[in-house]
This record gives sequence, structure tokens and C-alpha cells, in this order.
Amino acid sequence: MGGRLFGTDGVRGLANADLTPELALSVARAAAGVLADRDGTRRPVAVVGRDPRASGEMLEAAVVAGLTSAGAEVLRAGVLPTPALAYLTARTDADLGVMISASHNPMPDNGIKLFSRGGQKLPDAVEAAIERTVVSGASADHRPTGAGVGRVRDLPDAADDYVAHLLSTVDRPLTGLSLVVDGAHGAAATIAPEVYRRAGATVHAIGCDPDGWNINDGIGSTHLGPLIDAVRQQGAHLGLAHDGDADRCLAVTAEGDLVDGDAILAVCALALHERGELAQDTVVATVMSNLGFHHTMRDAGIAVHTTAVGDRYVLEALRARSLSLGGEQSGHLVFLDHATTGDGLLTGLALMSRMAATGASLADLAAVVQKLPQILINVPVTDRLAVAASDEVAEAVNAVEAELGDTGRVLLRPSGTEQLVRVMVEAPTQEQADEVAARLAEVVAAVG
Repeated sequence: MGGRLFGTDGVRGLANADLTPELALSVARAAAGVLADRDGTRRPVAVVGRDPRASGEMLEAAVVAGLTSAGAEVLRAGVLPTPALAYLTARTDADLGVMISASHNPMPDNGIKLFSRGGQKLPDAVEAAIERTVVSGASADHRPTGAGVGRVRDLPDAADDYVAHLLSTVDRPLTGLSLVVDGAHGAAATIAPEVYRRAGATVHAIGCDPDGWNINDGIGSTHLGPLIDAVRQQGAHLGLAHDGDADRCLAVTAEGDLVDGDAILAVCALALHERGELAQDTVVATVMSNLGFHHTMRDAGIAVHTTAVGDRYVLEALRARSLSLGGEQSGHLVFLDHATTGDGLLTGLALMSRMAATGASLADLAAVVQKLPQILINVPVTDRLAVAASDEVAEAVNAVEAELGDTGRVLLRPSGTEQLVRVMVEAPTQEQADEVAARLAEVVAAVG
């Protein structure tokens, strides 16, 4: 793979082309060397899981080979969600966790997500150390032989342990609620329907028949049409959509309307706030959260701490500030009292628990957020960093912000991977948002 090895969420690419078995083996071996506790008293331990895409079988074999060749003991958890892998890494007191998944990406892609002890995502410095080890080949210098080679054993109760953990967060039965759950033919295809049924809901499942090739194929959180149709056909109270590795959750009302991560985050924040369980009465959101979300939180007496886009930055803020809840528009929500990473099933249970506790419909609960019309324009440029530093662009943004006041918002964000600048505008009307965004896009294009 060219360029930086780690992206915003691990190593990801076209399986067997960008992300080859050789690379997977090297990453796993390097991670064992960087993350393992080598105090001489015990063998390092790693938990390995995957989503059901066909290439995961190949990459799992390579990862296991890399870990055991570094002397690590491997606990193979099989097919299960990313948050389950993080939970099991913490529960088993393993030195590292390795999840093989490309989340919501199409089937031909795959990825490797790494967790340190306690099920924590890796800070940039640790990822950089692993990358340097891969590039230098230094991990190949440590080659145990004989009894020093690592062993492999399965974790047959991995899914059951995770299900029990999820159910322990539900304080009242979800009896009376009917649900359509879309598992994206992914890692939660078996677990999600079981969890929601055992929590008391009546469950109809779609997207829960993975065959290795159909993950995210026209279904799941990035393709909500089938879920909307099923909710209407079943007359269900709501629908929940997960992605390929089930670390995110989006919802659909009984009427078939989308409830995005902003609205879900608001509903859950208000619930915790009312119970006195929202740490410091503060929630973490990213710069992409709609201004309507901010207004709802302000009116409820809840502060919002804003981070860059990416659940890793939400997590960093939660841990650094000792907060309990954060999330993104995409449906990544982190309940830090119960999980170390975004957990779509935990989110679904929390949302349905709020419905059960209040007797309100999802539409009524989500209506607390009055979203402002929003537009996002991707402007191609030759130098995105020059645009970010431009005085002319800054003056144009300042003028628009003065024009909108507290009735709207402007965000210019250079892409992290492409020569693009993303222009996002929120305004009282769609027409005004479109006009302002087009005006700013012209300035950006002229400078860039």
C-alpha cells in the first residue's frame, strides 16, 4: 500500500491487492511487538475477530500466523462485531485485539483495526510505531522457535459473553416494541436479532443472511431503502440499521423517516441527563453535527464539546475530559460507561429503552432536534492546504458568518486524503444554504 499505512480507522484497502496476506501478517507481527507486555512473566495474548466477508478467512489466517510467529497466544473469537472484539480484549485482559473488517465498505475491501489492552483504540504515536516496524521489517528479527511459538485456541463463548454484556445495560424490558433490524449481512447478523429479542422486543430481521459476498450489498446503514420498506410492511414501531461491523446504528421511524446520529445522540443525552448520569452534563459531538442539535442541547442545559470528524477523536475527548457520551451524525455513538468504542447494538438498546421508559414514539423523541437545512459541496482544488491558509477565503467565511449570525453555520474542511475542500453551510432555509454555499465554493475554487 502506498502512502501512510494507517487511515482514520485502521488499515483498509482492496483485499488481496492493497491489503494482502503478507501485509496483514506483517502488521500483526509488528503490533504484537509494539503492544505486547514483554515483562518476561507471561506470553503476550491477542484476541482476533472478523466480519463475514470472504476475504476475512484469508486475512484471519495471515493475522494469526503473524501473531503466533511473534510468540503471542491467539484467542480466536470468530465472526462478531467490532465493539464485541473491543469488549473481549478488555474482558480477557489481552495485550491487543485485532478486528478484520472494512465496516461499511463494499465486500471487495477489508481492513485491520487494532485495539490495545483494555479494548482501547490506538493513539497516533502507537500507530506510527507499528507502521515504522512494518516498513523497517524489524519485527522479523524476533523469531521464537520451539515452545516459544504462539498457540491458537477458540473462544466458543465469545458471542454469548458479549450478548450478556449488552443485556446488562437494559434496565427495563422492551416488551411491546416491534422492531425491524437490518444486519447488513455483516458481523451482527446473528447477534443483533437475538439481543433485541432477549431484551423483550418483537423482532423482524432483514440483512441477516451473510454468505461472505453480500455484506453491505444494497442493505445496511448506507442503504436504508429495504429497511424503510420493511418497517412499513411490518407496521413496526421502528427500524434499526447497522453497518458491516455493527459499530454504528441509524434508525427509521414507524413512518419511514430517517433518524440520524445527531437525533439519536440527542435522545440518549437527554435520557442520561434526566437520570443524572450524563457526566458533567456534557456531550461530545463532531464539527459536522447539525446546529439544530447544538440548540437542543443548549436549551436542555447540556454543554457540547466539539471535535474533529472521526469517532477516534470523540473517544479521545471522552477519555481526556472524563465524559460519558459522544457520537457522530453517521450513527457512531460511544457510551463510555459501558464500552470503549462505538457500539451500534448498545445504541439501539439505549434508544429503545428511552421509547419504553417514556411511551413516546421514535418520531416524537427525535423531534426534539429541529435540524437546519444543510448543504455540503466538495470543491476540487490543486492545493487544499493553500486554501485553508488563504486570507481571501477567511474573509469570505467571516462575511457569511456575520450574515448568518446564530441562525446558521459555515464549515470549510480540507479532505484528509484528496485534493478537495468540503464546504458545509447550514441556514434557516435550504435556498439560503444553497446560495451561501455556492458563493463560498466559488471563492474556494478561485483560490485553489
